[in-house]
Amino acid sequence: MATVKLLSDDELSAEARAVFEDIRNVRKSDFVNNFWRALAHDPKTLRRTWESIKEVMAPGALDPKVKEMLYVAVSIAHGCSYCIHSHTAAARAKGMTDAEYQEMLAIVGMAAETNRLVTALGVPVDEAFLIDTSKEM
Repeated sequence: MATVKLLSDDELSAEARAVFEDIRNVRKSDFVNNFWRALAHDPKTLRRTWESIKEVMAPGALDPKVKEMLYVAVSIAHGCSYCIHSHTAAARAKGMTDAEYQEMLAIVGMAAETNRLVTALGVPVDEAFLIDTSKEM
């Protein structure tokens, strides 16, 4: 259950309305999800978050589907049900197959297990894994 009212389009400030218009234009959809509707109470945070999302999720070195799958993996690690669902839907819309989803879940589960084990055991990082920052990458 939301901790704030999810604002309808009729309840938006002018600044929030402008952000919603940009969301619709960028996504080529009339749908504005509940995350943005909750953030609309604070138009500055709404705009800052939207601008950051646009930048991070924009075309780049990583394929858009991979970006969405990474978002799902981090959302699983943080236990964010909303983000798990919304970014799984986005990854599927960008072509993620059931096999890719299941493999990603296996990796997330394995990483969580080995992360806990290495932390509990206090395993030091192997010198071979350390990056020599004096050399250019």
